Amino acid sequence: MSLPSNRFQAVDVLRGLTLALMIVVNMSISDTLSFSQLLHSTWNGFTLTDAVFPTFLFVMGNALGFTLERYETQGRTVLLRKVAVRTGIMFLCGLVVSNFPFFTFQDGAVHWVSLSQLRIMGVLQRISLAYALATLIVHVSGTRGAVIYIAAALIGNVWLNAVFGDNTLAGNLALKLDTFVLGASHLYRGEGIPYDPEGLLGTLPAVVNVLAGYLAVLYVRKRPEGRTPLPLLFSAGLALIVLSLALNGWVPINKKLWTSTYVLCATGLDLVVLAALILLVDVWKVRWLSAYFEIFGKNALAIYILAELLMALAWTIQVGAHPLFLWIFEAGFRWLPGKWASLLFALAFAQVCWLVAFIMDRKRIYVRI
Repeated sequence: MSLPSNRFQAVDVLRGLTLALMIVVNMSISDTLSFSQLLHSTWNGFTLTDAVFPTFLFVMGNALGFTLERYETQGRTVLLRKVAVRTGIMFLCGLVVSNFPFFTFQDGAVHWVSLSQLRIMGVLQRISLAYALATLIVHVSGTRGAVIYIAAALIGNVWLNAVFGDNTLAGNLALKLDTFVLGASHLYRGEGIPYDPEGLLGTLPAVVNVLAGYLAVLYVRKRPEGRTPLPLLFSAGLALIVLSLALNGWVPINKKLWTSTYVLCATGLDLVVLAALILLVDVWKVRWLSAYFEIFGKNALAIYILAELLMALAWTIQVGAHPLFLWIFEAGFRWLPGKWASLLFALAFAQVCWLVAFIMDRKRIYVRI
């Protein structure tokens, strides 16, 4: 099996597919108007939506498997500067996305969000920190250090949650840590109590998703001559999924706590999907499958931020008695049955975002950090 060593199209396709799915699931109107697989698990469990965030981290690890060697040739100082700058910019972008548009409408008046109420953590913040930690681990200690960290993080995560907390919303260790370090006023407030599903403690096992993506690509690139990598990726993925399900009775699969079984399940799924995409896109050259999602993948960060900001504005701007988001849904998509209307609405918005990505690609505009 002949595979390029410098880049796999499958990685760009997986990144684009993940972004497209992320946009679709974030467009949920309500729990009652969305298919169950397009919603996060209420607490324990695993849905298609729960697979999106860890896959984004996994793909970041894939990219690291191609770029780290090049950065290391420029010297440690340059590498550390790149990591620090990228982490800082991504974290700041996350602060904007998590709090945009920084005001709310209440009783016909504009109320600005106080600095004391800003949400500090979020999706991009966790991505930035996980990327930085994973890069430093691999740079300092190589694949051996990555494997040691993976084992320590997964086992330590189970131990910490068992000894110092529980797996409930109100009693988990992550909540206690975030409340102590960040303060309750800086946490996400969509869970009924101040609790951030992208908080500090869960970032440590999230690094495992990045490292798993890195090791997967490294194995495909550096495998012994003549050995086909896909069967091992596929079988390893299935094994991790089975292991996570077997352990689920003791350590629940939980995205909001980022439990170790959740990491195993998501990583297993990512390995299976990556193996399938490498076969389809890089080996069998199924171009029609790759072209659409590659467009998304080339500007994933920019399109994700655009989608999040547009959605935040659409929920904030009022048209009559309703947010613009609901007004568009009612005016353009309500003629369909409820859940199908919600899905078509989400797909239409994703297509708008794709058109922006397409125009950027045609004009060779690529946003890189």
